[in-house]
Amino acid sequence: MTSVLNQPSGRNRRIILWRHGQTSWNLERRFQGTTDIDLTPEGVAQAARAARLLASLKPDAIVASDLSRASATAAELAALTGLEVAYEEGLRETYAGAWQGLTHEEILAQYGEEYTAWKRGEAVRRGGGELETEVADRAAPVVLRHADKLPDGGTLVVVSHGGTIRTTIGRLLGLDAHLWEGLGGLSNCAWSVLGEGARGWRLLEHNAGTLPEPVLGDDT
Repeated sequence: MTSVLNQPSGRNRRIILWRHGQTSWNLERRFQGTTDIDLTPEGVAQAARAARLLASLKPDAIVASDLSRASATAAELAALTGLEVAYEEGLRETYAGAWQGLTHEEILAQYGEEYTAWKRGEAVRRGGGELETEVADRAAPVVLRHADKLPDGGTLVVVSHGGTIRTTIGRLLGLDAHLWEGLGGLSNCAWSVLGEGARGWRLLEHNAGTLPEPVLGDDT
């Protein structure tokens, strides 16, 4: 059965889901979650380079997580396009409770069983935080609400976080939640593109926009 979120509209819209630039916690492999961490100078440069490419796609609207690493990334595209950015708390990264602020190694040492269960595709409240399905429950409707405002053939840029983007893509494609892990993580300032087809949303590009770089962040 086709997901309600994946019902075709015939409007030929496009959604670009753009991950924020590099932060110091990305480099330290420290779980950020909803902690508000700024971009590094390299992260700002990544956002500026990516914004030049995205501006050439002539987006009609920009919506972003209100966390500073996403809002600063969105600001680079807004400066080139003249578009205003709509900020949405619903696009924040997964809240991960006790995991937030810990390095990858610390998480494995302290929560190894929980981590392994998550990687197996089980429904896990990492650190006592949100389930991935709960992240999709709050983020996917925000994306669709802004996409519904687009003109036919219009393009929406969504500036968010690796985990939130992955769960949103999974939800919009109508994939079962245990399959979402099959969508690889995004590198800093890379993006994925969804387009409307005869049967609803389709994944047209994934982790696009840069030469191959490691994926550093909460979704690895």
